[in-house]
Amino acid sequence: MGLDGRLRAVVGLAQAMAAACAPRDSVRAAARGARLAMDGSFAAISAWERERGRLRVLVNEGGLRAGEEEFPEDESYPVHDFPEITEFLHERWVGGGGPHAWVEAAGGGRPGRRGEALRRRGRGSCVVAPVVLSGRAWGELYVARDAGLPDFDEDDAEFATVLAAVVAAGLAQNERLEEARRLAFTDPLTGLANRRAVDMRLDEALEEHRRAGAVVSLVVCDLNGLKTVNDTLGHAMGDRLLERFGSVLSLCGAMLPGALVARLGGDEFCLVSVGPPADEVVRVTEELCLRAAELELGEGVACGVASTGDPIGPVKSSRRLFRLADAAQYKAKAARSPKPVVAGRDTAVVRLADAAQQEAAGERRRFRGRA
Repeated sequence: MGLDGRLRAVVGLAQAMAAACAPRDSVRAAARGARLAMDGSFAAISAWERERGRLRVLVNEGGLRAGEEEFPEDESYPVHDFPEITEFLHERWVGGGGPHAWVEAAGGGRPGRRGEALRRRGRGSCVVAPVVLSGRAWGELYVARDAGLPDFDEDDAEFATVLAAVVAAGLAQNERLEEARRLAFTDPLTGLANRRAVDMRLDEALEEHRRAGAVVSLVVCDLNGLKTVNDTLGHAMGDRLLERFGSVLSLCGAMLPGALVARLGGDEFCLVSVGPPADEVVRVTEELCLRAAELELGEGVACGVASTGDPIGPVKSSRRLFRLADAAQYKAKAARSPKPVVAGRDTAVVRLADAAQQEAAGERRRFRGRA
């Protein structure tokens, strides 16, 4: 591949990573782009897990051998099996050198497992390029050629160093985007999901309900006593109460597989469950009420439950589910109930929610009539 071809390959790799919608897609695009750019038969990207002292393979791409998976569950190797990494990290780089790729061949005499792995998998040579993020070794880019193909040389190592830098830039950009996405859907105080995440999850869940009949349940919680804590003990203690209740809600939500727990704002929280039957959701909500009552701050929690698994009528949108859960929570709070109120099992709740909807619709009609 000539200079122009290599330049096109670099651009193609960068564009493919930029177009990736998820971290997994990004590392796959990086491995594939690097393999094609290097005329390789196989490529892998691995991350260095410092706390474990291991290289964990994130993706294998190209001609896979027996035992290799595209996205392995736990393919990792002790760093001490690869002395060249320690040499690079603790001698070359610390001594003032920059990250640079190196080449190994199946017939080479370099110590370590690289040559052995090449021979075992029928590959003739490989090039290994450190991936560096924010001035620290993040992992490596590995590209190999099958036995019988020309071995990589030093020019290839130089090019692999450039490709690793492009991969690093793409990974850094994706990490920033993931952080931005996380912040967009996360409550900053409690670390739970926020209202935007709840609305998206409910829309998806109700589509699944319409398509496959999945049970969708919504629990709305109003934390009692927050204002009193803020007024008497200060807002720092109020924030502590919110964080503690958020932890309790997260703990209880984990009892329902796949549940989403969120802070809607102020002293309001919610839980979205898809799949588990209504009885199980009610049982977990009862447990939530008991645990909230035992918190050292606040005055427990008022919870309302609305589930498509109960006789609540058709649920065509998330708004109706919210109205039902809100009405149930309102009744629980007014009665200072130590247990959740469940729409459908308490028929007054359904009437209250539907009456509120009709009143709101009437207000809209009167407003339009005056306009």
